[in-house]
Amino acid sequence: MSDLVLYEHPLSPYAQKVKISLREKGVPFEARLPEGIGTGVTGSTFANANPRGEVPALIHAGTAIFDSTIILEYIEEVWPSPPMLPATPAEKARARMIEDIMDTQFEAITWGLGELNFFKRAEGALKSKMETHARKQAESFFSVLESYLGDADWLNGTEFGWADLSVVPYLNGAAGFGIAPGSKSRLGAWFARANARPSVVQTRKESEASITGMAQVDQAVKAGLFKRQYRDHRLEWMMKTGGADIVLEGLKSGTIRFTGP
Repeated sequence: MSDLVLYEHPLSPYAQKVKISLREKGVPFEARLPEGIGTGVTGSTFANANPRGEVPALIHAGTAIFDSTIILEYIEEVWPSPPMLPATPAEKARARMIEDIMDTQFEAITWGLGELNFFKRAEGALKSKMETHARKQAESFFSVLESYLGDADWLNGTEFGWADLSVVPYLNGAAGFGIAPGSKSRLGAWFARANARPSVVQTRKESEASITGMAQVDQAVKAGLFKRQYRDHRLEWMMKTGGADIVLEGLKSGTIRFTGP
């Protein structure tokens, strides 16, 4: 058994960030799917590693760490070469700000599209209206990311790194719903470069392969086997994008949950 275990789900962009970082550094790890994931009640080892019941969680030589950003910081300190963070304090802060935008505001968009398409939270006109809003929201962030990119090859600066691995999982998720930067744009060219890296190729293939297991997941939710987590930015996205009734119905039927007791 490896002394580095990553509890993850291949579709989770938070977990994908961690896997890309480890693969860029050439650090071997064992990936595990938490028992009971999606139910709100998980197995003891994973639950002890992450009391929030969210992937990812990292266990290294007896040390348990949760939260993807904290895990990335840990990886950077334990395996500093090659560095994922750029050199200067200002550049590091910029990379972390890009990560924060993606982890909160952009993640809510791709998560919301998953609620609509995998978990069938809305159909017909409501679904179409919410998807139209999601596309406009994502495209506004494409403009923000392109401004961060400027004339550089990488969002991180001269080399692929923290900012890039924090963006590409989310853009791949959006692309899966037909929303992607224009191929002739600077961001589109970056997107192609990032997706050509072996660390991203492997991580993306794992994510795409896991989608086949989502075919009947909406029925599992309706049967009460899954309770989807509507935390902070995700709840905000639902409310501002026309999904207030989805939230109320989820509370009534017991098919959504929040973090903590």
